[in-house]
Amino acid sequence: MDWLLDVTNLTQENFLILAGLTLLAGIVRGFSGFALSAMVMATAVIILPPIELIPMLWWLEMSASLLMLKNGWAEADRPMAFGLVIAAMIGWPIGLWLTLSLPVETSKALALSVIVILAATQLAKLKLTFLASKAGLYGTGIVAGIVSGVAHVGGMVVALYVLTANQPARVMRASLVLYLFLGSASSMIVLLMFGVMDFSGVARGLVFALPTMFGVLLGQRLFTERLSAYYRPFCLILLIGLATLGLIRTQLA
Repeated sequence: MDWLLDVTNLTQENFLILAGLTLLAGIVRGFSGFALSAMVMATAVIILPPIELIPMLWWLEMSASLLMLKNGWAEADRPMAFGLVIAAMIGWPIGLWLTLSLPVETSKALALSVIVILAATQLAKLKLTFLASKAGLYGTGIVAGIVSGVAHVGGMVVALYVLTANQPARVMRASLVLYLFLGSASSMIVLLMFGVMDFSGVARGLVFALPTMFGVLLGQRLFTERLSAYYRPFCLILLIGLATLGLIRTQLA
């Protein structure tokens, strides 16, 4: 245990809290298909600043995506996913630069605010029809890259885009899974360029990938078609509540 605490640079209390949070976030990702990074960021930002959570979340998203990639590759709209990933690479440096430039407390508040706004927009089921174009595709990708650099929640921006597409739900879900996998793979370059992917980020990511993957597998087993309509709103309401509580706490600290 002492070795794990040393390599992750965490206290025992924070280590156990993060293990529980990543397990819970994995379960949510397993049965809902999204919100892994948002769930961790909304809760763990009290323990670690966004710039330290972002490299850890890279490993968590990659591990979860590998578990869910099979159907993502087979059923996804690959041209759409590729376009979003390419555009996101433009936005990532902007988001990271913003996060690195801001004071820690401001970056926490910004990350939590982004989560609240995106979750509320999805909960309202807004279909932004103007996005259904080539310009909308690449614009969405750039914005997804920016918010990934701020809070690693670009997948929630892409989810708003896929709501506007006139395709079967399984294709849209698979496209989101493929975007998250390809986006994680390509964003490693940006994280290394900015020096964000350091030893602590790698160590934390590899260690907490284990409870995350266990949570994903458990969440997939907990999924029942009968209750599928309730998973997404439940997760979004939970996200809004957790992020709002985090905002209040950061402002009162």
